[in-house]
Amino acid sequence: MKRAIWISLLSVMMLGACGGDDDHPPAEPGGGYQVTVTRTTYGIPHINASGFGSLGYGYGYAFAQDNLCTMMEDFVAIRGERSKYWGGDGTYLIRAVGVAPNNVDSDFFWKFMADEQAVQRFRNAADPQVRELVHGYVDGFNRYIEELQAGEHPGEQADCAGAPYIGPITDDDMYRRFIRLAILASSEVFITEIATAAPPARGAAEAPRDPATRLEALEKLDPAELPLAHLRRKGLGSNMYALGPDATGGEPIVFGNPHFPWIGTERFYFAHLTIPGTVDIAGVSLFGAPVVMIGFNDHLAWSHTVSTAYRFGLYKLSLDRADPTRYFYDGKLEDMTEVPLSVDVLNRDGSTTTRQRTLYRCRYGPMLVLKVGRLPILGWTRSTAFALRDANYENDRVMNQFFQWNKARSLEEFKELHASIVGVPWVNTVASGPGGDAYYGDLSVVPNVTDAQAKKCAVPFYSDLVGLLLPGLPLMDGGRSDCQWGTDADAPAPGIFGAAHLPTLEREDWVANMNDSYWLTNPAQPVTGYNRIIGDEGTERSLRTRQAIRQIQQRLDGSDGLGVPNLFDLPKLKKIVLSAHIYSGDLGRAAVMNDLCPRAGFFDTGAACDAIRQWDGAAALQSVGFPVWREFWGNLTRLPTDYWLVPFDVNDPVNTPRGLDTSLFSVWKALYDAQTRIEKAGLAFAAPLSEQQHSGVNDATIPIFGAGGAVGAFTIAEDSERESDPDSLGPEGYRVDFGNSYIQAVTWEAGGVHAEGFLTYSESTDPANPHFADFTEAYSKQRWYRFPFHPDEIAADEESRITLKGTPTPVGE
Repeated sequence: MKRAIWISLLSVMMLGACGGDDDHPPAEPGGGYQVTVTRTTYGIPHINASGFGSLGYGYGYAFAQDNLCTMMEDFVAIRGERSKYWGGDGTYLIRAVGVAPNNVDSDFFWKFMADEQAVQRFRNAADPQVRELVHGYVDGFNRYIEELQAGEHPGEQADCAGAPYIGPITDDDMYRRFIRLAILASSEVFITEIATAAPPARGAAEAPRDPATRLEALEKLDPAELPLAHLRRKGLGSNMYALGPDATGGEPIVFGNPHFPWIGTERFYFAHLTIPGTVDIAGVSLFGAPVVMIGFNDHLAWSHTVSTAYRFGLYKLSLDRADPTRYFYDGKLEDMTEVPLSVDVLNRDGSTTTRQRTLYRCRYGPMLVLKVGRLPILGWTRSTAFALRDANYENDRVMNQFFQWNKARSLEEFKELHASIVGVPWVNTVASGPGGDAYYGDLSVVPNVTDAQAKKCAVPFYSDLVGLLLPGLPLMDGGRSDCQWGTDADAPAPGIFGAAHLPTLEREDWVANMNDSYWLTNPAQPVTGYNRIIGDEGTERSLRTRQAIRQIQQRLDGSDGLGVPNLFDLPKLKKIVLSAHIYSGDLGRAAVMNDLCPRAGFFDTGAACDAIRQWDGAAALQSVGFPVWREFWGNLTRLPTDYWLVPFDVNDPVNTPRGLDTSLFSVWKALYDAQTRIEKAGLAFAAPLSEQQHSGVNDATIPIFGAGGAVGAFTIAEDSERESDPDSLGPEGYRVDFGNSYIQAVTWEAGGVHAEGFLTYSESTDPANPHFADFTEAYSKQRWYRFPFHPDEIAADEESRITLKGTPTPVGE
């Protein structure tokens, strides 16, 4: 019934708003908006306009129609108004980085970081056409809100339609969103640490200053208890391949598969953006970004994975003991900048009070305080304080990077833009195009801190403290000008590396990345010689990385059983990437069955062994017994000791470490504990995964295949609550809310681009929308969708079409 209502409303809009059947609207008369939005299967909007303002207008309207409530909650947050609408006692989870600030701290953080000066800086740096796109997006988004509040879309956005925070957005809201996307992997991880940083009160006793004591205390903690675990885990992940002509025997293939949250504004939205003769690009963007961030067209395709490089650095300041808001720099005192802030807080009785707080900046950026419980790791005393400098807070090129890529006409132009703009915030990139090779680059925004400078400017004990928490992150002496970040001659902005000092690799066979560093982009040609802040070299790779490389190697040597020729094509690639094979099973299952299961003794693991015996080595829907293996391997990864017989070998990084050491009592106990957890949860040992793992975001009846990367899965599906609390497993099994999100497999034929894939959680977050769960159902059944790109393909798949007309609002309103 909901689907019928939604389509009926679209029909009414088409009758009232259409300006004809022309797929290419005429030029914008008098600067007015005119854009056609054609929806194809799964609700994908194909937005066709004659100018960037109109393109943004259609995009903003279509996106709001699908995801208004989710996006508005984020706009409220980055305005610093969560407490105003939801009170000061609440918290919220930023799933992309695993932090859960309270509303008040979040509000102070965003008022501090996304202030008018920062917004103006991002706006002024935006390409003029980006500003047109943004303003049109705002007007289109607001048009949908106005229509909704006028009662034109009954039943839609029921979760928020009448809420007091639903109202027009501004261009400033969009630039705040861009700031948030830029600092997602840096300052945003420290919301609480920045928002609560304050100098010691006058007359307060000096805290113990011996950093060696703090280092000793940290070294005694279990690794899981150390602060900043969310940064070490690097929750955001992805897989990507660029397969060149030597791997395909013809045109290249680009495979992209980001692993992002299924809940919140770090979801992806698929759209096709066209201005005839100017831009024609399809793919996905994170919510609130009016450009395609991973995508394809007739000329090229690209994808991303989260990079290992750090985007920020820390500085220790030596303070004036008479005033802890003054610090020494090259022997002279400098004042910190005081920033008085206030936030409105909704009380339980419905009244509102105002809270005030003063935060501080120095020449590097915001002050912060890092604690473990009550133990100050990086504290603010009368003599010492710490500041964060964030290269991506300074990266006002981020939208220009993707915007220019959207207009690129060749792989060569794409690569040139990658190297010249250096606006990619925190991801690796692979790309290719018709007739091209396989290209990889981590030409992203990285602080220009060489290994030599990090060593020269290290602060005794404090740098060791930070190195224990985040290996490779520099903490330097903030009182010396020679410890300022460097600037390369080819860098587009101060303080970052230029393209010449960032890793790239281009080959005729293949390149790949699965969130480990650039080093093993292709094992035949290890990438080396870069500074540690960018990534590690010659170190152990994750099981997911190793499985991903093995999949390529086995296809090219023919050992995967998929037949000759020993090359990739789309059908074989699609089968491989969704096979849900579990690499840890290859490494340890035989040892478990041969060494642990025959034992009689203290632990009775008969039920677990029976399940593993039936298991097919995958996390496919038909796989029986996999939950036992998943829990067993999860227990192993949480052990404080090594469990391998053959250690990592830098000369054989794809196949080491290996060999499960079943002589360890802890390994046997890990198996028993897995069995116990399954029993307590009430899950059947012999049931297929289709009965035990389902979507956790839209339709709980939709089974989902896949598993976590730690178990050696390439096909990712995770239950974030289970990841943080293994014992929370219950009779409902696993509820997937993180993992495979957007999937694209792209190549080129005589007629142009051929792209297939999924948006695993579907286009809309509105339960009343017919596209709330339809793509999820297709993904569950592995029904790959050929994304229509050319006009004839779009026409053949058309479900609805509207033409929107409007008058731009004055900029600033």
